[in-house]
Amino acid sequence: MKTIRWGFVGCGEVTEKKSGPAFSEIPGSCVEAVMSRNENHARSYAERHHIKKWYTDALELIEDPEVDAIYVATPPSTHAIYAIMAMRANKPVYVEKPLASNYEDCVRINRVSAQTGVPCFVAYYRRYLPYFNKVKSIIDSGQLGKIMNVQVRFSRHHRDIKAEDGGLPWRLKPEIAGGGYFYDLAPHQLDLLQYLFGVITEAFGICENRLGAYDVEDNVSACFKFESDLPGSGSWCFSGHESSDEDSIEVIGEKGSMSFSVFHYKPIVVNDCNGTQQITVPNPPYVQLPIIRSVVEDIQGTSICSCTSVSATPTNWVMDRILGKF
Repeated sequence: MKTIRWGFVGCGEVTEKKSGPAFSEIPGSCVEAVMSRNENHARSYAERHHIKKWYTDALELIEDPEVDAIYVATPPSTHAIYAIMAMRANKPVYVEKPLASNYEDCVRINRVSAQTGVPCFVAYYRRYLPYFNKVKSIIDSGQLGKIMNVQVRFSRHHRDIKAEDGGLPWRLKPEIAGGGYFYDLAPHQLDLLQYLFGVITEAFGICENRLGAYDVEDNVSACFKFESDLPGSGSWCFSGHESSDEDSIEVIGEKGSMSFSVFHYKPIVVNDCNGTQQITVPNPPYVQLPIIRSVVEDIQGTSICSCTSVSATPTNWVMDRILGKF
């Protein structure tokens, strides 16, 4: 079995806590090189994680003959350019979510993947976590009956904005992130819903900046409909009091209902004719490990990873529709 040698374009916080260590935990996978524009950061990361090479230029890392596949862990505005560079170099690529900072760049990525025949995978890792597979199994079992409605409720209290390089955090710069906190957090919820219920074919939203702490939206309300005609709605508030913090999705069926969280992994709560049941499902220590294993096995030709750029693109379409980008 060929060992897949990875090169990281970007080595920030997400690679420290969620993904980076998983690449070396999987048989047939290792990290060969990392890249950061900050030389000290790149060197420090490589030394701390016992990685042989580090770069400050993404193209040099991508063209390294000892690197077989690329992990793009930069802010969304550069996902498309690095993913396309990797695929044109005939190297499979695994991209952090969302796939890009706008729907049009997702289409570009898919076009190049089709032209080159090189796969592009996306880090919607919740599709592969035991917690959400349990959620899916409950829905698929028919325990809730026909699903009638889906509701997303997310609220996070306003936090002091810490400036980076004299400005706002990149997650609040739409030219980098694609939007505000909605574009950073809602992708996980919207991708998961489409994994559970199929593609969203209609979506619209109302977006406002209520607090005025920054320029982009801090409140979003949306309605959407799945290909099965199942209706859904969502409310996201990033400017409330801490007492209003909420992270929940409720699935309402003809025979029962279920609620679960997307970020906090609170116990899954099922209500039906048998009463209320709380289900706790533990996840692996590195939450991206199951999906990275699937990506590695796909590249090795022993399995198929379904979390491709094509399957991830509808999430960007939905977010851009909600934000009124087109």
